[in-house]
Amino acid sequence: MGKITGFKEYARELPGKRPVEERVNDYKEFVGLFTEEKLNEQAARCMNCGIPFCHNGCPLGNIIPEFNDAVYKENWEEAYRILSSTNNFPEFTGRICPAPCESSCVLGINKPAVTIEEIEKHIIEIAYQKGLVVEKAPLIRTGKTVAVVGGGPAGLAAAAQLNKAGHTVTVFERDEKVGGLLRFGIPDFKLEKWVVERRVKLMEEAGIIFKTGVEVGKDILADELMKSFDAVVLAGGSTIPRDLNIPGRELKGVYFAMEFLKQNNKRVSGIPYSEEDILSTDKDVIVIGGGDTGSDCVGTSNRHKANSITQFELMPQPPKDRTEAMPWPTYPMLLKTTTSHEEGCTRMWGVNTKEFLGDANGELRALKVVDVEWETDVFGRPVKFKEVEGSERELPAQRAYLAMGFLHPQKQGLLEQLGVEFDERGNVKAKEGQYQTSVDKVFAAGDMRRGQSLVVWAISEGREAARRVDLFLMGTTALESKDAESMYAF
Repeated sequence: MGKITGFKEYARELPGKRPVEERVNDYKEFVGLFTEEKLNEQAARCMNCGIPFCHNGCPLGNIIPEFNDAVYKENWEEAYRILSSTNNFPEFTGRICPAPCESSCVLGINKPAVTIEEIEKHIIEIAYQKGLVVEKAPLIRTGKTVAVVGGGPAGLAAAAQLNKAGHTVTVFERDEKVGGLLRFGIPDFKLEKWVVERRVKLMEEAGIIFKTGVEVGKDILADELMKSFDAVVLAGGSTIPRDLNIPGRELKGVYFAMEFLKQNNKRVSGIPYSEEDILSTDKDVIVIGGGDTGSDCVGTSNRHKANSITQFELMPQPPKDRTEAMPWPTYPMLLKTTTSHEEGCTRMWGVNTKEFLGDANGELRALKVVDVEWETDVFGRPVKFKEVEGSERELPAQRAYLAMGFLHPQKQGLLEQLGVEFDERGNVKAKEGQYQTSVDKVFAAGDMRRGQSLVVWAISEGREAARRVDLFLMGTTALESKDAESMYAF
């Protein structure tokens, strides 16, 4: 490595952020960049550990020690080449990935892990600045055509890889813009949309065709799609949200989190919408669900200037440090305080919502809740709960956002028309490791296949599915797996 003793000499640091009182007044990204000196120091912390578990922790198999070494030596072309060999969109993962690679960092056994995610973001942004990120159309086309249904990270990754292999790729997206949850789910303060549009423009220049505002299964029927293309990749999201069917669910003021976030993203981008405004302004807001989507509702409500914001989680409060049930290098379920929480939010664990209470006009006025106690197994993992007697109470709320995750993809329309099989969770069933569905020449990737997951998993799935499609079409493939022996997979 560039500096063998770097992990001993430098502590983990992160770039500065704009002050809370400033950033809650806009939707701009607020995390800064390292100075050249700090970036060099953070890259130097990557130790010559012998067996880099971070490779396995990253679903993409990113070649992390090597690109850290290139960053330390300020060899930006080499750093970009290594990073882009396994990751099509480091500008996305460098901003919004929860960094499972850092949980597997060998240095993380007894010290704070290397700032892998931030270094990744710096590599790609410096590469853009230096003109290293250039997409070119393949010199030779195979004559094969592939339809990718869904313009989220899985679909975009599959399209990029298939285009590199020489196939003619058309991406169908039912929304007005490409990007999926990158575009309409994740708020701009975490991922500004020019970042997405910059990448999509490059993909268009490379010859990928994007058709937006087209819902396959409705505007184009499955039979027509199957006749027009040599292969189809299903890369839509897990879009059916988990509901909370308790008394009062029909009250005005109770919304799915994605209804709230999608509309707000459109509002910020100036995209018209026909639904009634969903705003948290001057409201007492309760977010039900403790994950990233719930956190995004908190951050957005802070920018709306909500009167108060409370976030519920049915599960008990996670530990701050690893327990016996989450040994290194597994991904630990630890207490996570996001930048949205830092901006202002009351957090409550072990709370179950019993009823939504309304006023005479049918609008939400409060939630009836109860505390719960969890029984745990021998490893301290929660297994079942019971209500705490006498803890039932009302909490005022005029807005409640349901952020409890997603169940499975939308089956009505395309999936029913294709007649694909589903697994026990309601996702599209595909052969393990092959991404091929029960229908000939139809493949599935991302949340469509594995269920609600991380953006880094979506990109990995898109890349692996593209390799299988290429093999299906050509009998061989130039697209290497993340597990290939080649250091620089295509």
